[in-house]
Amino acid sequence: MVSEIAVISGKGGTGKTTVAAALIALSEDTVMADCDVDAPDLHILLKPDVKRKSDFSSSKVAEIDPEICIECGLCEDKCRFGAAHPPEIDPIACEGCGVCKLICPEKAISMRDRVSGYLYESETRFGPMAHARLLAGEGNSGKLVTEVRNLGVSLAERNKSNMVLIDGSPGIGCPVIATVTGIQLSVIVTEPTLSGIHDMNRVIELLQRFNVPGLVIINKYDLSMENTKKIEKFCRQNGVDVIARIPFNPIMTRSMVALQTMPEHAPNHEITGILREAHQEIVKKIEK
Repeated sequence: MVSEIAVISGKGGTGKTTVAAALIALSEDTVMADCDVDAPDLHILLKPDVKRKSDFSSSKVAEIDPEICIECGLCEDKCRFGAAHPPEIDPIACEGCGVCKLICPEKAISMRDRVSGYLYESETRFGPMAHARLLAGEGNSGKLVTEVRNLGVSLAERNKSNMVLIDGSPGIGCPVIATVTGIQLSVIVTEPTLSGIHDMNRVIELLQRFNVPGLVIINKYDLSMENTKKIEKFCRQNGVDVIARIPFNPIMTRSMVALQTMPEHAPNHEITGILREAHQEIVKKIEK
């Protein structure tokens, strides 16, 4: 059975992708998946070689056949989005509701698939990778996340890997729900700030709602020991283990500037050791 582990965070900027990339570098026989389809950035560190690219269509757009259209204006009157201007449809304004097709007396309007993004199957220096990009202004990111997860599991089965490590989206919205639903474990990366604590609490509540076990990594924990203690207290009260406390250190930024994961950039550094121990705790949790 393939285990799916998602690295998520309640807010952006906590170091989620940096931690996820480090865990990937420390893993063996693991497939990676970037489920942050709205603003993907894992590929910046991993520099994947794209092997296959496919269109993602999650919605439809209306199209008028000018040879059939009599320009009666009925579709323009009924279109609540202001997209219909016979004999043309504004594809940007069109929401794909299909009202214009339904009411057209000449059957001149059809609904065609709209390309909303792209799904990629790639190879990296650490192994196979599934990732995607949602086009600007397009919706249904949750559906594209599901496609990425399905591809990740398929790659794992094809390569006889037993784990898919997911870099998820920040927050608790639709793409995060699509990321954590049905997975075996989630790793929450947080920081000792008021917003970090608040948003971590929301993520833990979300995981509890979907019965997904969680672990917490506190990044830059020494910036505020008071807030770090608040995080640890909340985790104890909710049965969530804190598996790592990463100190603030500019070397994390230097590794990203060098386009390297921490284990590659500084294999003997204290932070790499902390991340290695965190990885071991994650594996233990999965094997239970």
